[in-house]
Amino acid sequence: MSFLFEDYCLDADRRELRRGSALIPVGPKVFDLLLFLVRNREQVVTRDDLLQAVWEGRIVSESTLTSHINAARNAIGDTGREQRLIRTVFSKGIRFVGKIVEAESTADGSVTNESTAIGKLVLTLPDSPSIAVLPFRNLSGNVEQDYFADGVVEDIITALSHIRWLFVIARNSSFTYKGKSVDEKQVGRELGVRYVGEGSVRQSESRIRITGQLVDALAGTHLWADRFEGRLDDIFELQDQIANSIVGAIASQLERAEIERAKRKPTGSLSAYDNYLRAMPHLHRGTREAIDLALPLFYKAMQLDPEFASAHAMGAWCHVWRKINGWMTDREQEFAEGVRLARLAVELGKDDAVALTRSATALAHLAGDLDGGIALIDKALVLNPNLAAAWFLGGFLKTESGDPDAGIEFLLRAMRLSPLDPEMFRIHAGMALSHLFAERFDIATLWAEQSFRQLPVFLLLVAIFAASHALAGRTERAGKAVDHIRKLDSTFRISSLQGWIPIQRPEHIALFENGLRQAGLPE
Repeated sequence: MSFLFEDYCLDADRRELRRGSALIPVGPKVFDLLLFLVRNREQVVTRDDLLQAVWEGRIVSESTLTSHINAARNAIGDTGREQRLIRTVFSKGIRFVGKIVEAESTADGSVTNESTAIGKLVLTLPDSPSIAVLPFRNLSGNVEQDYFADGVVEDIITALSHIRWLFVIARNSSFTYKGKSVDEKQVGRELGVRYVGEGSVRQSESRIRITGQLVDALAGTHLWADRFEGRLDDIFELQDQIANSIVGAIASQLERAEIERAKRKPTGSLSAYDNYLRAMPHLHRGTREAIDLALPLFYKAMQLDPEFASAHAMGAWCHVWRKINGWMTDREQEFAEGVRLARLAVELGKDDAVALTRSATALAHLAGDLDGGIALIDKALVLNPNLAAAWFLGGFLKTESGDPDAGIEFLLRAMRLSPLDPEMFRIHAGMALSHLFAERFDIATLWAEQSFRQLPVFLLLVAIFAASHALAGRTERAGKAVDHIRKLDSTFRISSLQGWIPIQRPEHIALFENGLRQAGLPE
């Protein structure tokens, strides 16, 4: 039995803990402790429970027990302070609180597939990321529910097919595996894909539960798993919602997996797409040094493939980020270059949702074309309604155009589609800006604090932080935020708001200026 949570796989049979394709070394007692917590996740586990299960009743010191709990947390990226997965229940014990999906561990070996002849072919992997989504298993005991499971999978395949950089196996080939027990490695070889998506459907009275998971077929490791639930009151709307959620999660996990693969490739064999992937982690980090590393890689990708629309758009977006944080050294030249790249990306990527999304932000922030930017976001979402970046950057543009509540809806959709997004600090900043303009200052500061923890060098975020605290009456904290602004950009003033970000409504500019003024920022 394997237990899947976040991007970890705890394999009880092989006694292995993996994150994606990487094996995480853990000691025998730490593995036993973690496995016991996972298996007993519905209850609080006491000290005596652990001593009996892990140490077979032997007495061990409190420090030994604590060190093993800390080691278990460390192995799964948790801490005693964060307690994201292993939570301490005061004076009672500890409990595993992460979402778990259970899966049967499969033994290595081939699977006979008599219904398809392609198993006889040797298929090479495409240059781009490749995936097959298999029919979901119907666990309801009611064959009449097959149509619902099949419909979800067909929607997922259709939506993934809209992602230009992804090679997707057609529905007719994927569905040859319907009703069969499969081995993901064998499926990968037979269909010539690196990734396999699969899942199950279970109905209980008026509710339905769908689990989905993503497997690296080459390595045979789980990359992602999640569970989706809902009522059957409107089964087709539920089907669409679940398909959208799974697609957003799969796309995000695929991008992360491909970025990690690109990092490991030797420098001498890079193609345009590899340069693009190597740039993305730097872009996600968002520091000045990281953007300085990302931009040349995007330009290298453009040089290798002059029609690579997304590379042009990401280059334009880097100039936007430099503008917002006050990092430009030649504003006039960088504005012109960012606009040039964005317009070229739109021309090259008329059907590329990623290119349209990043170009939309660049044209809004560098060319002042906010309405045009929103129109491009709308087009991107028609092309790929599951692109989290389109929802979060669209949220910023909606808020800047004067509709913060619409912006919040966009940003919440982005978080739902990509709950582990590497750009989450930007989404949180968007929520803070939206609530600031909606005059919900306490809520704005809460979102700002979350973003600040991830990237304290984000100038716009710190300005939102200062203004929100000041308008909420917390002048001391607002003053500390202004001190931090001065460290980031000693030239930043209240007058800097004019032309900084494309805020359309005068009352929103006035509100922002008033907050910074009360916080103590000079005119």
